[in-house]
Amino acid sequence: MLHRADPDGLVVIAQPAHAWVSGQLARAWGNARFGPVEPWEEVCLGAEQHDLGHSAWEAAPTLNPATGRPHSFLELPLAEHLRIWSAAGRLALAQGRYAALLVSLHGTGLYERRDLAALPPDQAAAVRAFLERERGFQGDLLASLRRDRGYGASATDAALARNRRLIAAWDAMSLVLCHGRREPRTIGPVPTAEGETALVLTPGPAAADPIVVSPWPFGRDAVELAFEGRRLPDTFASEEAMRAALAGAPWVSFRTVLRSGE
Repeated sequence: MLHRADPDGLVVIAQPAHAWVSGQLARAWGNARFGPVEPWEEVCLGAEQHDLGHSAWEAAPTLNPATGRPHSFLELPLAEHLRIWSAAGRLALAQGRYAALLVSLHGTGLYERRDLAALPPDQAAAVRAFLERERGFQGDLLASLRRDRGYGASATDAALARNRRLIAAWDAMSLVLCHGRREPRTIGPVPTAEGETALVLTPGPAAADPIVVSPWPFGRDAVELAFEGRRLPDTFASEEAMRAALAGAPWVSFRTVLRSGE
């Protein structure tokens, strides 16, 4: 769950809704400079479903007693976060191997960046066990894909590394957009057709202004993104009260337009 600050009160946005924005970015992505997305449908599906593991938690979010609000994804206890990501790739597998592999790789990527030496020993051990399980799952999927003539070219180390980085870039862009950040942000470096580059996102002065993206990675002149959240400005003393309020909270819809800065 993302917490979006808003003049009319906090808006909470579910992780799968944020992932939907990643999928919209994926489906708009690609031009002569940035190259194509391949395999198209599978990578777009992986982007769109990369937070599938959060779905059950989002249906019954936990309360952060320190804030009186639902835990944001940045506040989740480690054990809960590991449980979510342990399920993610296996849930995605019902839709296909390639997307499931990308979802699992995204999850392990989150933990490969962690400094395990800074964690308590029991937590570090839990992370290592998670990584070992996921790498076994990934290895089985990869072997299966490489035996499949339809996926061989897309299952090379180079192809997977590129697609894994694209998923991470769309995830980062979506987080900025869903949070409604109004300051310039740099994403990347992201893969291009010939190498890599960083993207700069520059919002206009008004909240409704388009966000300028430079260099432009998309195949059309402007990209409009849609997503939804729920307004939950109050704080709560109990998880039960928070969940009841969230179930009845008003919906808020957002439209964000990206334009070229070139």
